[in-house]
Order: sequence, then structure tokens, then C-alpha cells
Amino acid sequence: MNKLIEFGKKALFYARVLSGYEERRIRSFRLEVEKRLKEANARKLALRKIPEQTILSEVRRMVEEMQTLNRKLEETEAQIEEYFKPIDKEAEMIMKTQLEGEERTMKEMMKAMHQQALLEKTEAEKEAQKKLETDRKNQESRPKTQHLPPPP
Repeated sequence: MNKLIEFGKKALFYARVLSGYEERRIRSFRLEVEKRLKEANARKLALRKIPEQTILSEVRRMVEEMQTLNRKLEETEAQIEEYFKPIDKEAEMIMKTQLEGEERTMKEMMKAMHQQALLEKTEAEKEAQKKLETDRKNQESRPKTQHLPPPP
């Protein structure tokens, strides 16, 4: 009986092969397997892209945060500069007045040094003049004596 069942199965198989049913069934099974493989590969790619997309979105978010922080820093710097502008102007005016005062004192010192040098020069000339006059007086008051040559 088993042989009869087995013979029947083989006969049905041959009938299906001859009619093309088995070929269509194999082809549809193959197409279905290929479709499942494509879907599985697509899911794999999607899963691989998810970390990349999350990383990219995280990087974008961090870049945006950094840009907003930079804008805030620039605004703060501008506010600080605005706050210190009057103080800077006052400091600049004070520095100018100090420099002008130093220049004035330097000029006065130069004038005083120049006057001192002129006084010293005139005093030196007066002393030289007095010395010349005393030398002349000394020469005039000396008796003019002739020196005789010593006896032979």
C-alpha cells in the first residue's frame, strides 16, 4: 500500500511538472523568497541609516546650539563695549591731560636747563673776561725790565 501511495505521489508530481504547475509554483516561491530578501536588505539598510541619521541630527542640533551661543556672546560683547564706552572716553581724556601736563613740565624743564646753561656760559665768560683783565693789569703793572745777558 505504501508503494501504491508513493507511486501515486510520483504520478501526480509528473503530471504537475508536465502541466507546468510545479514550474509556476517553484517560480512563484523563488520570487517570493527574492522579495523577502529585498525587504530584509531594505530593513537592514534602514536600520544602518538610523544611527547615522540620529548622529547627523545630533550634530546639527549641537551646531545650532553653538551658533546661538556665539550670537549671545557677540551680543554680550557689544553690550559690554557699549557699557564701557563712556569710561573709555574718560580714561582717554585723562590720559591726554596727563600727557599734556608731562609735555608742559618737560618743556619747562628744557627752558630752565637752557636758561641755566646760558647763565653758566655768561658766568664763565665773565670769569674769563676778569681773568684776562687781571692778566693784562698784571702785565702792565710789572716793570719792564730788560734782561741783560750774563757776563762772559
